[in-house]
Amino acid sequence: MHFIKGLYVTKISLFIFTLILSFQALASSSKGQYIQPSNLSPKVRIETSMGNVIIQLDRYRAKITVNNFLGYVSRGQYDKTLIHRVEEGYLIQGGGFMTNYSEVEPDDPIFNESGNGLKNKEGTIAMAKQLTDAHSATNQFFINLNDNDNLNPGSSWGYAVFGEVIEDGMTAIDAIAAIPRCNFGGAFTEIPMPNYVCTDSGAGAENFVTIVSVTVTDSTENSAASLSPVMNTSLDQQPPPIPTIDNDTGSGGGSTSWLILSLLGILSLFRNTLKS
Repeated sequence: MHFIKGLYVTKISLFIFTLILSFQALASSSKGQYIQPSNLSPKVRIETSMGNVIIQLDRYRAKITVNNFLGYVSRGQYDKTLIHRVEEGYLIQGGGFMTNYSEVEPDDPIFNESGNGLKNKEGTIAMAKQLTDAHSATNQFFINLNDNDNLNPGSSWGYAVFGEVIEDGMTAIDAIAAIPRCNFGGAFTEIPMPNYVCTDSGAGAENFVTIVSVTVTDSTENSAASLSPVMNTSLDQQPPPIPTIDNDTGSGGGSTSWLILSLLGILSLFRNTLKS
């Protein structure tokens, strides 16, 4: 009888161990550094409700930031999210909220690579961060609608550029920038709302600008050099409002650890049941 119980526990243990290895392998494969690892300039297609945008990333000059961004892409965390902020002539921002206003779960914050030589020029993509914390960028990003020199590093940390819009992607970006905006408070003081009167209630899916999906393209062309970085200069004028992450969400991650602890708890429960 004890032999049978021992064999049963062994099988359960092996099953749980296999599950742990499988989830760890899945977690590793969803990290950005494993997405086209030999390509220094991977491209992503952002499909929005206003058209498609192709972004060429610069892994050569912004390796940490690109790999962080690709991690969210590979896990589908940008799919069905909102463009929640537009400031005409300045920037559009997204990546932080689902279409039901819930937050996208962030990974741990990353190191600020704003000193990589890439400037916040029109059409570039950069990471949002907390205004008072240089190394707080997680999932939210913005696209510059102008040459925003005030966002480059000078006497303090800037906002890390890690790619740029290519091909005809600015057509969709400009269309989004032209949409009337509403102020719903909180993170949604400049949210674009097509076909909607701000004083109305009951906005539907057709009244938001959404990111339908973000996918990595199959191109392996290494053309990062075309981003032509220029040297950063110190600030010489009073900057307009800085794009910040719109809420203090804290860091995410740790889901694998919780999974392991849960499975070990199940194993312990099985052992206690067999002893009784």
